[in-house]
Amino acid sequence: MRVDPFGGARRQGRRGFGGVRWWILILFAGYAAWTWFGSAQVDPYTGEKAHYGASADEEVQLGAQAFQQVLGDAGAQGALLPADAQASREVREIAQRLIARVPQVTAELAAQHGQQAPGDYRNFQWDVAVIRSEQANAFCLPGGKMAVYTGLFPVARTRDALAVVMGHEIAHALLRHGSQRMAQQKLVQLGQLAGAMATSGMDPQQQQMVMAALGAGAQYGFVLPYGRNHETQADRVGLMLAAAACYDPREAIPLWQRMSQTGGGQRPPEFASTHPDPANRIQALQALMPQAQQFYAKYCAERPPLQ
Repeated sequence: MRVDPFGGARRQGRRGFGGVRWWILILFAGYAAWTWFGSAQVDPYTGEKAHYGASADEEVQLGAQAFQQVLGDAGAQGALLPADAQASREVREIAQRLIARVPQVTAELAAQHGQQAPGDYRNFQWDVAVIRSEQANAFCLPGGKMAVYTGLFPVARTRDALAVVMGHEIAHALLRHGSQRMAQQKLVQLGQLAGAMATSGMDPQQQQMVMAALGAGAQYGFVLPYGRNHETQADRVGLMLAAAACYDPREAIPLWQRMSQTGGGQRPPEFASTHPDPANRIQALQALMPQAQQFYAKYCAERPPLQ
């Protein structure tokens, strides 16, 4: 007799259920790899491989539905600022300037990576709202629906810094990160299903330990790094967008320094977060600054040059 690694005992030389479990894992892993790598496309904005879980048109529909829910909730709570409020007008002006430069920035970044410029943004249903909240946050849903929380204003301090944040959020939509996260979630769910099938019949405690190990491996080895990469991509594209819209890209550095202090500056270590460490983020933005200043010089010749 020998002990099966998945629990239970079996006789030497006989194919027990443990062998079947291994085959289940192998087959699921092969199918997942085929699905993941076989669907890879080059992202024109970054030149990196990307995977999408929904079409661009489906993203627009999902984003519009989610935005209506957000507006409904904010309206019911009396937190939605009127469109004619000063803050709403200023945010809308920044959004319009950023959106106006999307075609040029898209074309330039795609050309840098030898790719054809995507035209998904042409079907975006752009809109922006301002919501009263203490959160120092903003978002842009797939399809171009945006919201800015009033708690962001005292942290941003300037229109240039606010434009950097909004450019970052618009970049998430342009990069289709929502669809990419859907593809990622499908892969994780497939792994969870494989794990559940492979551990069926185990001792409950042992099954729980195996599933916990699989979950931790997926979280720290795949989900969190994936999120950090999305943030870095959005920083890069958003900074170029803000610069091309004639906002000072250098405001990104003090902005993220201030953002790092929100909430008392307490943050989990980078490996346990979906966001880059603030110091690493600032360092990456500093490295991008010469390129951002080139975008500013090219598209903002009628404005005073950056000193």
